[in-house]
Amino acid sequence: MKTKRTELRIGLPSKGRLFDGSLDFLAKAGLSVYKPNPRQYEATIPALPGVLVLFQRVGDIVVSVEEGSVDFGITGWDTYRERTYNSSRSMPLLKNLGFGSCTLQVIVPESIREVRTLSDLAVYRNNLARPLRAATKFPNLTRRFLDENGLTDTKIIEAEGTLEVAPAIGYADFIIDLVSTGTTLRDNHLRMLEDGEMLRSEACLIANRAALKERPEVMALARTLLEFMEAHLRASTTVSVFANIRGESPETIADLIFEQDVIGGLQGPTISPVINREEGDWFAAHIIVQRKDLYAAIRELRSIGGSGVVVTPVTYIFEEEPVSYKNLLEQLEE
Repeated sequence: MKTKRTELRIGLPSKGRLFDGSLDFLAKAGLSVYKPNPRQYEATIPALPGVLVLFQRVGDIVVSVEEGSVDFGITGWDTYRERTYNSSRSMPLLKNLGFGSCTLQVIVPESIREVRTLSDLAVYRNNLARPLRAATKFPNLTRRFLDENGLTDTKIIEAEGTLEVAPAIGYADFIIDLVSTGTTLRDNHLRMLEDGEMLRSEACLIANRAALKERPEVMALARTLLEFMEAHLRASTTVSVFANIRGESPETIADLIFEQDVIGGLQGPTISPVINREEGDWFAAHIIVQRKDLYAAIRELRSIGGSGVVVTPVTYIFEEEPVSYKNLLEQLEE
């Protein structure tokens, strides 16, 4: 008789960009991974007692979560979509963790200059008088995309390893592969089609659907993960700004702030009196602004008399309840 598993398990990538990105992301979210031996494939998260971390290949993480041997996993959205093509045993909890960004693209050799779009590729196929051959690690996503774009007779060649050489050595006419910077394509005399983007991908958090429904401890951990990850992601694009402003009252300063474009804060500014020995009343205004709006915020604060502006990073922004957790509850009820 099989013993029922009681510990909670999280699968993390064992190598590559997603390995480094996952550890860095979890650390910044207050969930640092403790791995005493770099050769071990198990670790812990001290902030989450009773949780076992298992390091696996990104594709194996999806399989493990699908089968239920692992409760949660961080993997690539591209891999998740490919490996769960006709399955509903797992589900995404957070689709965009902010690292591991890339796109899945249709890529052709530079030598076929007349092929710039998918329509051009169809004309090229007709001139060949034979089916096209596409090499890819994503046969399911590729098949659907090509079918939707009138290239239904394309022969899909499943390949591992380096795909860039496939057109050069002659076993494929074009490839479907992940692109992050495009440098490798240029080095190998390849280019993306103008309308050949199949999927935008980055790291995502997934979970086993049955475990969420049947094991309360898994659901409780899901809420904790979503709370901290979502609060960190929300905060990562913001900064905390403090400024001293002279005025008659907190209300008059608030009115000045609300007249500006970017310094309104979350629900509004926090304003408190400054104890000082100078004449006149001074108040400290505290606001949260987007990083991209920081210079505009400083300019607006100066325009209303702000001085002594201090800017600090924000670690978390917690809402009453994480939006992703509400979405999770709704999906489980469906």
